[in-house]
Amino acid sequence: MESNVSGEFAALTDCRELTVRRVIDDGAAAHPDRVFAVFPETGVELTWAQLREGARRLAVHLASIGVAPGATVGLLAGNGRLALEVFLGCMYGGFTTVTFNPVAGQNTLRYVLGHSEVSILFTDEANLEAAHSARAHDLPEVAVLCASTDQGLDLPSAGSAELAAPAPQDDALLIYTSGTTGRPKGVIHSHTSLLAGGANTVSAHHLCPQDSALCVLPLCHINGQVVTVIAPLLSGSSVVMPHQFRVSQFWNWVTANQCTWFSAVPTIISYLLGLDATGGPAHEELASVRFGRSASAPLPPAVHEAFVARFGIPLVETMGITETAAQILSNPLDHEAHRIGSPGKGCGNQVRIANGDIVVDGTHVEAEIQVRGPNLMRGYLKNPEATAAAFTTDGWYRTGDLGCMDDEGFIFVTGRIKELIIKGGENISPREIDDVIYQFPGVLEAAAIGVPDTRYGEEVAACVVPSPGASIVPEALRRHCEEKLGVFKTPKVFHVMNTLPKGPSGKIQRLKLVDAIGEPDTSAV
Repeated sequence: MESNVSGEFAALTDCRELTVRRVIDDGAAAHPDRVFAVFPETGVELTWAQLREGARRLAVHLASIGVAPGATVGLLAGNGRLALEVFLGCMYGGFTTVTFNPVAGQNTLRYVLGHSEVSILFTDEANLEAAHSARAHDLPEVAVLCASTDQGLDLPSAGSAELAAPAPQDDALLIYTSGTTGRPKGVIHSHTSLLAGGANTVSAHHLCPQDSALCVLPLCHINGQVVTVIAPLLSGSSVVMPHQFRVSQFWNWVTANQCTWFSAVPTIISYLLGLDATGGPAHEELASVRFGRSASAPLPPAVHEAFVARFGIPLVETMGITETAAQILSNPLDHEAHRIGSPGKGCGNQVRIANGDIVVDGTHVEAEIQVRGPNLMRGYLKNPEATAAAFTTDGWYRTGDLGCMDDEGFIFVTGRIKELIIKGGENISPREIDDVIYQFPGVLEAAAIGVPDTRYGEEVAACVVPSPGASIVPEALRRHCEEKLGVFKTPKVFHVMNTLPKGPSGKIQRLKLVDAIGEPDTSAV
Protein backbone atom coordinates (compact mmCIF):
# COMPACT_ATOMS: atom_id res chain seq x y z
CA MET A 1 0.00 0.00 0.00
CA GLU A 2 1.18 3.49 -0.76
CA SER A 3 2.46 5.60 2.11
CA ASN A 4 0.09 8.19 3.56
CA VAL A 5 -2.96 6.21 2.43
CA SER A 6 -5.88 5.47 4.75
CA GLY A 7 -7.89 2.29 4.23
CA GLU A 8 -8.78 0.84 7.62
CA PHE A 9 -12.10 -0.82 6.80
CA ALA A 10 -12.75 -3.28 3.98
CA ALA A 11 -16.18 -3.58 2.40
CA LEU A 12 -17.87 -6.85 3.43
CA THR A 13 -19.65 -7.34 0.13
CA ASP A 14 -18.03 -7.76 -3.28
CA CYS A 15 -20.44 -5.88 -5.53
CA ARG A 16 -18.77 -6.57 -8.87
CA GLU A 17 -21.29 -9.30 -9.71
CA LEU A 18 -24.34 -7.71 -8.09
CA THR A 19 -27.22 -5.58 -9.36
CA VAL A 20 -30.02 -3.92 -7.44
CA ARG A 21 -32.42 -6.48 -8.94
CA ARG A 22 -30.39 -9.42 -7.69
CA VAL A 23 -30.13 -7.99 -4.17
CA ILE A 24 -33.93 -7.45 -4.01
CA ASP A 25 -34.69 -10.88 -5.51
CA ASP A 26 -32.30 -12.70 -3.18
CA GLY A 27 -33.67 -10.88 -0.13
CA ALA A 28 -37.30 -11.51 -1.08
CA ALA A 29 -36.57 -15.20 -1.65
CA ALA A 30 -34.69 -15.60 1.64
CA HIS A 31 -37.06 -13.65 3.93
CA PRO A 32 -40.21 -12.60 2.05
CA ASP A 33 -42.21 -11.66 5.16
CA ARG A 34 -39.49 -9.60 6.84
CA VAL A 35 -40.30 -5.88 6.97
CA PHE A 36 -38.04 -3.74 4.79
CA ALA A 37 -39.65 -0.29 5.13
CA VAL A 38 -41.92 1.44 7.63
CA PHE A 39 -43.71 4.72 6.87
CA PRO A 40 -44.56 6.24 10.26
CA GLU A 41 -47.15 8.82 9.14
CA THR A 42 -49.48 5.99 8.04
CA GLY A 43 -48.02 3.02 9.92
CA VAL A 44 -47.80 1.09 6.62
CA GLU A 45 -45.11 -1.60 6.46
CA LEU A 46 -43.55 -2.92 3.26
CA THR A 47 -42.17 -6.46 3.31
CA TRP A 48 -39.39 -7.73 1.11
CA ALA A 49 -41.88 -9.70 -0.95
CA GLN A 50 -44.00 -6.58 -1.45
CA LEU A 51 -40.89 -4.58 -2.35
CA ARG A 52 -40.00 -7.07 -5.08
CA GLU A 53 -43.57 -7.24 -6.40
CA GLY A 54 -43.80 -3.44 -6.56
CA ALA A 55 -40.44 -3.22 -8.33
CA ARG A 56 -41.50 -5.84 -10.91
CA ARG A 57 -44.81 -4.08 -11.54
CA LEU A 58 -43.10 -0.79 -12.24
CA ALA A 59 -40.44 -2.40 -14.43
CA VAL A 60 -43.01 -4.27 -16.52
CA HIS A 61 -45.15 -1.14 -16.85
CA LEU A 62 -42.23 0.96 -18.10
CA ALA A 63 -41.19 -1.73 -20.58
CA SER A 64 -44.80 -2.09 -21.81
CA ILE A 65 -45.06 1.60 -22.67
CA GLY A 66 -41.83 1.51 -24.65
CA VAL A 67 -39.19 2.77 -22.23
CA ALA A 68 -35.92 1.26 -23.47
CA PRO A 69 -33.49 -0.58 -21.18
CA GLY A 70 -31.04 1.88 -19.63
CA ALA A 71 -33.27 4.90 -20.35
CA THR A 72 -33.57 7.60 -17.70
CA VAL A 73 -36.74 7.81 -15.58
CA GLY A 74 -37.22 10.83 -13.30
CA LEU A 75 -38.38 11.13 -9.69
CA LEU A 76 -39.50 14.42 -8.14
CA ALA A 77 -41.12 13.59 -4.81
CA GLY A 78 -40.73 13.81 -1.07
CA ASN A 79 -39.81 10.79 1.03
CA GLY A 80 -42.44 8.08 1.26
CA ARG A 81 -43.61 4.86 -0.32
CA LEU A 82 -43.83 6.39 -3.81
CA ALA A 83 -40.27 7.70 -3.72
CA LEU A 84 -38.86 4.42 -2.41
CA GLU A 85 -40.71 2.27 -4.96
CA VAL A 86 -39.70 4.42 -7.93
CA PHE A 87 -36.11 4.82 -6.74
CA LEU A 88 -35.55 1.07 -6.49
CA GLY A 89 -38.10 -0.12 -9.05
CA CYS A 90 -36.54 1.70 -11.99
CA MET A 91 -33.11 0.23 -11.26
CA TYR A 92 -34.70 -3.19 -10.75
CA GLY A 93 -36.07 -3.01 -14.29
CA GLY A 94 -32.75 -2.05 -15.85
CA PHE A 95 -33.60 1.64 -16.21
CA THR A 96 -31.62 4.56 -14.82
CA THR A 97 -33.26 6.36 -11.91
CA VAL A 98 -32.83 10.13 -11.99
CA THR A 99 -33.60 11.91 -8.73
CA PHE A 100 -34.48 15.61 -8.69
CA ASN A 101 -34.48 17.94 -5.71
CA PRO A 102 -37.97 19.33 -4.96
CA VAL A 103 -36.51 22.57 -3.57
CA ALA A 104 -34.02 23.16 -6.38
CA GLY A 105 -36.00 26.00 -8.00
CA GLN A 106 -37.60 26.24 -11.43
CA ASN A 107 -34.49 27.22 -13.40
CA THR A 108 -32.52 24.27 -12.05
CA LEU A 109 -35.41 21.83 -12.48
CA ARG A 110 -35.92 22.90 -16.05
CA TYR A 111 -32.23 22.47 -16.79
CA VAL A 112 -31.81 19.00 -15.23
CA LEU A 113 -35.05 17.72 -16.80
CA GLY A 114 -33.73 18.59 -20.23
CA HIS A 115 -30.13 17.57 -19.57
CA SER A 116 -31.09 14.12 -18.25
CA GLU A 117 -33.39 13.44 -21.23
CA VAL A 118 -36.08 11.82 -19.10
CA SER A 119 -39.29 10.99 -20.94
CA ILE A 120 -41.25 10.08 -17.80
CA LEU A 121 -41.28 11.97 -14.51
CA PHE A 122 -42.92 10.47 -11.43
CA THR A 123 -44.09 13.00 -8.88
CA ASP A 124 -46.39 13.34 -5.88
CA GLU A 125 -49.22 15.77 -5.17
CA ALA A 126 -46.99 18.28 -3.38
CA ASN A 127 -44.64 18.60 -6.38
CA LEU A 128 -47.10 18.22 -9.26
CA GLU A 129 -47.32 21.95 -9.98
CA ALA A 130 -43.51 22.32 -9.95
CA ALA A 131 -43.18 19.36 -12.32
CA HIS A 132 -45.66 20.80 -14.84
CA SER A 133 -44.10 24.25 -14.60
CA ALA A 134 -40.57 22.93 -15.14
CA ARG A 135 -41.49 21.09 -18.34
CA ALA A 136 -43.99 23.64 -19.67
CA HIS A 137 -41.66 25.91 -21.64
CA ASP A 138 -39.64 23.60 -23.83
CA LEU A 139 -40.07 20.03 -22.54
CA PRO A 140 -43.63 19.04 -23.53
CA GLU A 141 -42.44 15.51 -24.38
CA VAL A 142 -41.84 14.73 -20.68
CA ALA A 143 -44.82 12.74 -19.36
CA VAL A 144 -45.67 13.64 -15.75
CA LEU A 145 -47.21 10.80 -13.73
CA CYS A 146 -48.57 11.72 -10.30
CA ALA A 147 -49.21 9.27 -7.46
CA SER A 148 -49.81 9.37 -3.73
CA THR A 149 -46.76 9.88 -1.53
CA ASP A 150 -48.07 7.35 0.98
CA GLN A 151 -49.93 4.84 -1.20
CA GLY A 152 -47.33 4.52 -3.93
CA LEU A 153 -48.00 3.30 -7.44
CA ASP A 154 -51.25 1.55 -8.41
CA LEU A 155 -50.19 -0.72 -11.25
CA PRO A 156 -51.47 -4.09 -12.49
CA SER A 157 -49.75 -7.30 -11.44
CA ALA A 158 -46.53 -8.05 -13.29
CA GLY A 159 -47.37 -11.74 -13.55
CA SER A 160 -44.62 -13.79 -15.20
CA ALA A 161 -43.58 -11.12 -17.69
CA GLU A 162 -39.96 -11.28 -18.82
CA LEU A 163 -37.66 -8.36 -18.10
CA ALA A 164 -34.30 -7.49 -19.60
CA ALA A 165 -31.70 -8.15 -16.91
CA PRO A 166 -29.38 -5.26 -15.99
CA ALA A 167 -25.65 -5.97 -15.76
CA PRO A 168 -23.47 -4.85 -12.82
CA GLN A 169 -21.71 -2.21 -14.92
CA ASP A 170 -24.92 -0.78 -16.38
CA ASP A 171 -26.02 2.69 -15.31
CA ALA A 172 -28.29 2.60 -12.26
CA LEU A 173 -28.48 6.16 -10.92
CA LEU A 174 -28.12 9.68 -12.28
CA ILE A 175 -27.97 12.29 -9.53
CA TYR A 176 -27.20 15.97 -9.88
CA THR A 177 -24.73 17.70 -7.61
CA SER A 178 -25.73 20.88 -5.84
CA GLY A 179 -22.63 22.81 -6.83
CA THR A 180 -22.25 26.28 -5.37
CA THR A 181 -21.32 27.79 -8.73
CA GLY A 182 -22.34 26.98 -12.30
CA ARG A 183 -24.89 24.45 -13.44
CA PRO A 184 -25.34 21.14 -11.60
CA LYS A 185 -23.34 18.19 -12.90
CA GLY A 186 -25.01 14.83 -13.48
CA VAL A 187 -23.16 12.07 -11.61
CA ILE A 188 -23.54 8.60 -13.14
CA HIS A 189 -23.36 5.52 -10.91
CA SER A 190 -23.47 1.93 -12.07
CA HIS A 191 -25.07 -0.87 -10.07
CA THR A 192 -21.56 -1.84 -8.94
CA SER A 193 -20.50 1.58 -7.69
CA LEU A 194 -23.86 2.28 -6.03
CA LEU A 195 -23.85 -1.05 -4.19
CA ALA A 196 -20.17 -0.65 -3.28
CA GLY A 197 -21.08 2.62 -1.56
CA GLY A 198 -23.79 0.82 0.40
CA ALA A 199 -21.38 -1.99 1.29
CA ASN A 200 -18.99 0.59 2.76
CA THR A 201 -21.73 1.69 5.14
CA VAL A 202 -22.57 -1.92 6.07
CA SER A 203 -18.92 -2.63 6.80
CA ALA A 204 -18.10 0.52 8.77
CA HIS A 205 -21.18 0.29 10.99
CA HIS A 206 -21.40 -3.52 11.25
CA LEU A 207 -24.98 -3.57 10.02
CA CYS A 208 -26.94 -6.83 10.39
CA PRO A 209 -30.50 -8.06 9.69
CA GLN A 210 -31.65 -6.96 13.16
CA ASP A 211 -30.83 -3.31 12.49
CA SER A 212 -33.39 -0.63 11.70
CA ALA A 213 -32.32 2.73 10.25
CA LEU A 214 -34.19 6.02 10.61
CA CYS A 215 -34.02 7.90 7.30
CA VAL A 216 -34.80 11.62 7.70
CA LEU A 217 -32.58 12.81 4.84
CA PRO A 218 -34.17 13.23 1.39
CA LEU A 219 -34.05 10.50 -1.23
CA CYS A 220 -32.92 13.08 -3.78
CA HIS A 221 -29.53 13.10 -1.99
CA ILE A 222 -26.80 10.45 -2.05
CA ASN A 223 -26.79 10.08 1.74
CA GLY A 224 -30.47 9.18 1.97
CA GLN A 225 -30.20 6.95 -1.10
CA VAL A 226 -27.10 4.92 -0.28
CA VAL A 227 -26.64 5.09 3.48
CA THR A 228 -30.23 4.51 4.59
CA VAL A 229 -31.71 2.58 1.63
CA ILE A 230 -28.97 0.67 -0.22
CA ALA A 231 -27.10 -0.28 2.98
CA PRO A 232 -30.21 -1.80 4.63
CA LEU A 233 -30.93 -3.53 1.32
CA LEU A 234 -27.48 -5.17 1.36
CA SER A 235 -27.58 -6.05 5.06
CA GLY A 236 -31.09 -7.52 4.95
CA SER A 237 -32.29 -5.02 7.53
CA SER A 238 -34.98 -2.32 7.50
CA VAL A 239 -35.55 1.43 7.19
CA VAL A 240 -38.07 3.76 8.86
CA MET A 241 -38.86 6.58 6.42
CA PRO A 242 -40.92 9.61 7.48
CA HIS A 243 -41.71 12.33 4.95
CA GLN A 244 -39.01 14.65 6.30
CA PHE A 245 -37.04 15.57 9.39
CA ARG A 246 -39.14 17.01 12.22
CA VAL A 247 -37.33 17.83 15.41
CA SER A 248 -40.49 17.35 17.49
CA GLN A 249 -41.04 13.82 16.15
CA PHE A 250 -37.49 12.54 15.72
CA TRP A 251 -37.14 10.69 19.03
CA ASN A 252 -40.73 9.44 18.87
CA TRP A 253 -39.91 7.77 15.54
CA VAL A 254 -36.77 6.25 17.02
CA THR A 255 -38.41 4.81 20.13
CA ALA A 256 -41.73 3.74 18.58
CA ASN A 257 -39.96 1.78 15.83
CA GLN A 258 -37.01 0.57 17.92
CA CYS A 259 -34.52 2.09 15.47
CA THR A 260 -30.96 0.96 16.11
CA TRP A 261 -29.24 3.81 14.24
CA PHE A 262 -29.87 6.98 12.30
CA SER A 263 -28.06 9.11 9.74
CA ALA A 264 -28.11 12.89 10.09
CA VAL A 265 -26.21 16.05 9.21
CA PRO A 266 -24.67 18.56 11.66
CA THR A 267 -27.61 20.95 11.33
CA ILE A 268 -30.01 18.21 12.46
CA ILE A 269 -27.69 17.36 15.37
CA SER A 270 -27.77 21.03 16.41
CA TYR A 271 -31.56 21.17 16.23
CA LEU A 272 -31.87 18.06 18.39
CA LEU A 273 -29.56 19.68 20.93
CA GLY A 274 -31.81 22.73 20.87
CA LEU A 275 -34.73 20.73 22.25
CA ASP A 276 -35.87 21.82 25.68
CA ALA A 277 -34.42 19.50 28.32
CA THR A 278 -37.93 18.16 28.97
CA GLY A 279 -38.51 17.53 25.24
CA GLY A 280 -35.87 14.85 24.77
CA PRO A 281 -35.94 11.20 25.81
CA ALA A 282 -34.17 9.73 28.82
CA HIS A 283 -31.08 7.63 28.16
CA GLU A 284 -32.89 4.40 29.03
CA GLU A 285 -35.55 5.11 26.40
CA LEU A 286 -32.82 5.02 23.75
CA ALA A 287 -31.40 1.65 24.73
CA SER A 288 -32.14 0.22 21.26
CA VAL A 289 -29.95 2.83 19.51
CA ARG A 290 -26.44 1.53 18.81
CA PHE A 291 -25.17 4.77 17.26
CA GLY A 292 -26.01 7.92 15.40
CA ARG A 293 -24.18 8.92 12.25
CA SER A 294 -23.20 12.41 11.08
CA ALA A 295 -22.10 13.19 7.53
CA SER A 296 -22.34 15.61 4.57
CA ALA A 297 -20.53 18.41 6.42
CA PRO A 298 -17.90 18.67 9.17
CA LEU A 299 -19.30 18.13 12.66
CA PRO A 300 -18.04 20.79 15.09
CA PRO A 301 -16.34 19.06 18.07
CA ALA A 302 -18.34 21.13 20.57
CA VAL A 303 -21.61 19.95 19.01
CA HIS A 304 -20.36 16.35 18.86
CA GLU A 305 -19.41 16.22 22.53
CA ALA A 306 -22.57 17.99 23.68
CA PHE A 307 -24.79 15.51 21.78
CA VAL A 308 -23.11 12.45 23.28
CA ALA A 309 -23.33 13.95 26.78
CA ARG A 310 -27.00 14.91 26.34
CA PHE A 311 -28.40 11.73 24.79
CA GLY A 312 -25.86 9.04 25.70
CA ILE A 313 -25.65 7.78 22.10
CA PRO A 314 -22.27 7.28 20.37
CA LEU A 315 -22.11 9.66 17.40
CA VAL A 316 -20.00 8.42 14.51
CA GLU A 317 -18.64 11.17 12.27
CA THR A 318 -18.20 10.13 8.64
CA MET A 319 -17.55 11.70 5.25
CA GLY A 320 -19.10 10.97 1.89
CA ILE A 321 -19.46 12.54 -1.55
CA THR A 322 -22.01 12.19 -4.35
CA GLU A 323 -19.29 11.09 -6.76
CA THR A 324 -18.18 8.28 -4.41
CA ALA A 325 -21.67 6.89 -3.68
CA ALA A 326 -21.58 8.38 -0.20
CA GLN A 327 -19.25 7.06 2.46
CA ILE A 328 -15.48 7.18 2.03
CA LEU A 329 -14.38 7.83 5.63
CA SER A 330 -15.72 6.64 8.97
CA ASN A 331 -14.75 6.58 12.60
CA PRO A 332 -14.92 3.20 14.36
CA LEU A 333 -18.09 2.27 16.22
CA ASP A 334 -16.12 2.16 19.48
CA HIS A 335 -16.63 5.65 20.91
CA GLU A 336 -13.33 5.48 22.79
CA ALA A 337 -11.49 5.01 19.50
CA HIS A 338 -13.03 8.07 17.82
CA ARG A 339 -10.99 11.08 16.79
CA ILE A 340 -13.27 14.00 17.60
CA GLY A 341 -13.00 16.49 14.76
CA SER A 342 -12.08 13.80 12.21
CA PRO A 343 -14.51 11.99 9.87
CA GLY A 344 -12.35 8.91 10.29
CA LYS A 345 -10.32 6.53 8.15
CA GLY A 346 -10.74 5.16 4.66
CA CYS A 347 -13.68 2.75 4.46
CA GLY A 348 -13.96 0.25 1.61
CA ASN A 349 -11.71 2.42 -0.52
CA GLN A 350 -8.33 4.09 -0.27
CA VAL A 351 -7.94 7.72 0.73
CA ARG A 352 -4.77 9.79 0.48
CA ILE A 353 -3.56 13.32 0.99
CA ALA A 354 -1.99 14.71 -2.18
CA ASN A 355 1.69 15.41 -1.48
CA GLY A 356 1.01 14.02 1.97
CA ASP A 357 4.52 12.64 2.32
CA ILE A 358 5.83 16.20 2.70
CA VAL A 359 6.42 16.87 6.40
CA VAL A 360 7.30 20.23 7.91
CA ASP A 361 8.28 20.50 11.60
CA GLY A 362 6.96 16.99 12.22
CA THR A 363 3.50 17.71 10.76
CA HIS A 364 2.09 16.39 7.50
CA VAL A 365 1.38 19.20 5.05
CA GLU A 366 -2.27 20.05 4.41
CA ALA A 367 -3.34 19.19 0.86
CA GLU A 368 -6.25 17.84 -1.18
CA ILE A 369 -8.03 14.67 -0.02
CA GLN A 370 -8.21 12.10 -2.83
CA VAL A 371 -9.93 8.71 -3.07
CA ARG A 372 -10.09 5.61 -5.25
CA GLY A 373 -12.15 2.44 -5.04
CA PRO A 374 -15.09 0.49 -6.54
CA ASN A 375 -17.58 3.09 -5.32
CA LEU A 376 -16.37 5.84 -7.68
CA MET A 377 -18.78 7.28 -10.24
CA ARG A 378 -18.54 6.38 -13.89
CA GLY A 379 -18.35 10.07 -14.75
CA TYR A 380 -20.35 13.24 -15.35
CA LEU A 381 -23.15 13.04 -17.93
CA LYS A 382 -22.28 14.79 -21.22
CA ASN A 383 -19.25 16.44 -19.61
CA PRO A 384 -16.01 14.63 -20.47
CA GLU A 385 -13.93 17.69 -19.61
CA ALA A 386 -15.26 17.84 -16.04
CA THR A 387 -14.87 14.06 -15.72
CA ALA A 388 -11.23 14.22 -16.75
CA ALA A 389 -10.54 17.15 -14.42
CA ALA A 390 -12.09 15.27 -11.49
CA PHE A 391 -9.42 12.56 -11.58
CA THR A 392 -5.65 12.60 -11.23
CA THR A 393 -3.50 11.02 -13.92
CA ASP A 394 -3.09 7.93 -11.72
CA GLY A 395 -6.83 7.45 -11.22
CA TRP A 396 -7.64 9.10 -7.87
CA TYR A 397 -10.80 11.18 -7.51
CA ARG A 398 -10.11 14.76 -6.41
CA THR A 399 -12.58 15.68 -3.67
CA GLY A 400 -11.74 19.39 -3.56
CA ASP A 401 -11.49 19.11 0.24
CA LEU A 402 -8.32 20.08 2.08
CA GLY A 403 -7.03 17.97 4.93
CA CYS A 404 -4.22 16.12 6.61
CA MET A 405 -3.71 12.62 7.99
CA ASP A 406 -2.34 11.58 11.36
CA ASP A 407 0.01 8.64 11.91
CA GLU A 408 -2.91 6.23 12.46
CA GLY A 409 -4.65 7.11 9.20
CA PHE A 410 -7.37 9.43 10.54
CA ILE A 411 -8.20 12.26 8.14
CA PHE A 412 -8.78 15.79 9.42
CA VAL A 413 -10.71 18.02 7.01
CA THR A 414 -9.64 21.66 7.16
CA GLY A 415 -11.84 23.16 4.45
CA ARG A 416 -12.63 23.39 0.76
CA ILE A 417 -9.98 24.52 -1.68
CA LYS A 418 -12.33 27.18 -3.11
CA GLU A 419 -13.43 28.33 0.35
CA LEU A 420 -10.04 29.14 1.85
CA ILE A 421 -9.82 32.66 3.26
CA ILE A 422 -6.59 34.39 2.20
CA LYS A 423 -5.98 37.34 4.50
CA GLY A 424 -2.78 39.30 3.95
CA GLY A 425 -1.26 36.33 2.13
CA GLU A 426 -2.07 33.94 5.00
CA ASN A 427 -4.36 30.95 4.41
CA ILE A 428 -7.12 30.72 7.02
CA SER A 429 -9.36 27.67 7.29
CA PRO A 430 -13.05 28.60 7.75
CA ARG A 431 -13.53 25.31 9.62
CA GLU A 432 -11.14 26.41 12.38
CA ILE A 433 -13.21 29.55 12.96
CA ASP A 434 -16.53 27.67 12.78
CA ASP A 435 -15.43 25.25 15.48
CA VAL A 436 -14.62 28.09 17.88
CA ILE A 437 -17.93 29.91 17.23
CA TYR A 438 -19.89 26.70 17.88
CA GLN A 439 -18.38 26.62 21.37
CA PHE A 440 -20.18 29.87 22.22
CA PRO A 441 -23.52 29.41 24.03
CA GLY A 442 -26.64 29.99 21.94
CA VAL A 443 -25.13 29.33 18.50
CA LEU A 444 -27.20 26.98 16.31
CA GLU A 445 -25.26 27.40 13.04
CA ALA A 446 -22.11 29.22 12.01
CA ALA A 447 -20.05 29.72 8.88
CA ALA A 448 -16.92 31.83 8.39
CA ILE A 449 -16.31 33.35 4.96
CA GLY A 450 -13.86 35.64 3.24
CA VAL A 451 -15.06 39.06 2.08
CA PRO A 452 -13.16 41.61 -0.07
CA ASP A 453 -10.93 44.01 1.86
CA THR A 454 -8.75 46.83 0.47
CA ARG A 455 -6.07 46.34 3.12
CA TYR A 456 -5.72 42.55 3.38
CA GLY A 457 -7.25 41.39 0.10
CA GLU A 458 -9.76 39.37 2.12
CA GLU A 459 -11.10 39.84 5.63
CA VAL A 460 -12.83 37.27 7.83
CA ALA A 461 -16.59 37.55 8.38
CA ALA A 462 -18.88 35.13 10.17
CA CYS A 463 -22.55 34.34 9.68
CA VAL A 464 -24.32 33.08 12.78
CA VAL A 465 -27.80 31.70 13.46
CA PRO A 466 -28.90 31.77 17.12
CA SER A 467 -30.59 28.78 18.72
CA PRO A 468 -34.37 29.17 19.17
CA GLY A 469 -35.02 31.50 22.07
CA ALA A 470 -31.37 32.51 22.39
CA SER A 471 -29.74 35.88 21.74
CA ILE A 472 -26.11 36.54 20.89
CA VAL A 473 -24.16 39.38 22.48
CA PRO A 474 -21.72 40.37 19.72
CA GLU A 475 -18.95 41.74 21.91
CA ALA A 476 -19.01 38.63 24.07
CA LEU A 477 -18.75 36.46 20.95
CA ARG A 478 -15.89 38.62 19.65
CA ARG A 479 -13.97 38.29 22.94
CA HIS A 480 -14.54 34.53 22.85
CA CYS A 481 -13.06 34.31 19.33
CA GLU A 482 -10.09 36.54 20.16
CA GLU A 483 -9.26 34.36 23.15
CA LYS A 484 -9.38 31.14 21.11
CA LEU A 485 -8.18 32.35 17.69
CA GLY A 486 -6.23 35.55 18.24
CA VAL A 487 -7.11 38.91 16.77
CA PHE A 488 -5.88 38.15 13.24
CA LYS A 489 -8.29 35.23 12.66
CA THR A 490 -11.22 36.67 14.61
CA PRO A 491 -14.05 37.76 12.28
CA LYS A 492 -14.09 41.50 11.69
CA VAL A 493 -17.89 41.42 11.53
CA PHE A 494 -20.60 38.99 12.65
CA HIS A 495 -23.81 38.71 10.62
CA VAL A 496 -26.73 37.41 12.66
CA MET A 497 -29.10 35.60 10.30
CA ASN A 498 -32.35 33.67 10.43
CA THR A 499 -30.94 30.84 8.33
CA LEU A 500 -27.91 29.89 6.24
CA PRO A 501 -28.11 28.71 2.61
CA LYS A 502 -27.73 24.94 2.30
CA GLY A 503 -27.65 22.22 -0.32
CA PRO A 504 -30.07 19.27 -0.24
CA SER A 505 -27.80 17.40 2.19
CA GLY A 506 -27.91 20.23 4.72
CA LYS A 507 -24.37 21.33 3.96
CA ILE A 508 -23.90 25.08 4.43
CA GLN A 509 -22.98 26.75 1.13
CA ARG A 510 -20.40 29.37 2.08
CA LEU A 511 -19.96 30.79 -1.40
CA LYS A 512 -23.62 31.86 -1.43
CA LEU A 513 -23.27 33.69 1.88
CA VAL A 514 -21.37 36.61 0.36
CA ASP A 515 -24.48 37.40 -1.71
CA ALA A 516 -26.79 36.65 1.22
CA ILE A 517 -25.14 39.22 3.48
CA GLY A 518 -27.20 42.36 3.30
CA GLU A 519 -30.53 40.62 2.73
CA PRO A 520 -33.39 41.74 5.00
CA ASP A 521 -32.97 38.90 7.51
CA THR A 522 -29.32 39.78 8.16
CA SER A 523 -27.88 42.18 10.70
CA ALA A 524 -24.17 42.98 11.12
CA VAL A 525 -22.69 43.29 14.57
